Amino acid sequence: MKLNFHNFELNFSKKTYIMGIINVTPDSFYDGGKNFTTNKAIEHGLRLVDEGADILDIGGESTRPGAKPVSLDEELKRVIPVIESLSTKVSVPISIDTYKAKVAEEAIKAGAKIINDISGLRFDKEMALVAAKYKVALIIMHIKGTPQNMQKNPSYQALIPEIVEYLRDSIVIAKEAGVEENKIVIDPGVGFGKNLQHNLEIIRNLKEFTKFGKPILIGVSRKSFIGQVLNESSPENRLEGTASAVAISIINGANIVRVHDVAYMTKIVKIADAIKFGYA
Repeated sequence: MKLNFHNFELNFSKKTYIMGIINVTPDSFYDGGKNFTTNKAIEHGLRLVDEGADILDIGGESTRPGAKPVSLDEELKRVIPVIESLSTKVSVPISIDTYKAKVAEEAIKAGAKIINDISGLRFDKEMALVAAKYKVALIIMHIKGTPQNMQKNPSYQALIPEIVEYLRDSIVIAKEAGVEENKIVIDPGVGFGKNLQHNLEIIRNLKEFTKFGKPILIGVSRKSFIGQVLNESSPENRLEGTASAVAISIINGANIVRVHDVAYMTKIVKIADAIKFGYA
């Protein structure tokens, strides 16, 4: 299985790819404010690539539970200078983490090659058309509700089938807009409208999502479900728990892992890949 876009080819039959997180925000749940200035975000991106990131994911609006939306202009002001600079300095593809089609389009013009849409193309009907127009890779995620209300007692009749149906419909939206099959990635959306047991069930049953024949991205890094299991209220104390969730996700079918701690996770991924693919 491969992902082909622009001059990039990601071959998932050989390795798991690491997506490094760059939050150009003051309020993200773990690293909010750490890389809020343009210069700090650029420095962080360069450091993540040096540490082994295969993809950089840049976002200008926090999507943590209860986060307030930011304006289009503010989001653009945060991410475009960072993308413009990093796209000339790194050889790995840059992803724009947004659900706004206009932000995605401007980010692509600035050098982004991937759209990472937490809404699975539902919040902005123009998003699929932007992805098709520019022939970029597209990550479609499952979410129940919005970041403002998604963690207010989320419930499902049948968790995995409902997520599968949502992602299937999102793939249809993408294809009808003209997005090519080999440019689509799916993400079951750990932590986005799910409680502790939902998140554990997703990771335990990740193979259910391989039926799409598309790369699977998983984002578990330092999230609250890990804190619940470990009784660690601070994201600072969830590194080992993240490592465990990342390794198990890889064995169960994840092809891309979205993480904060790239240097640490490269070692976790290397061991998981040696077990998964049978080489060291």
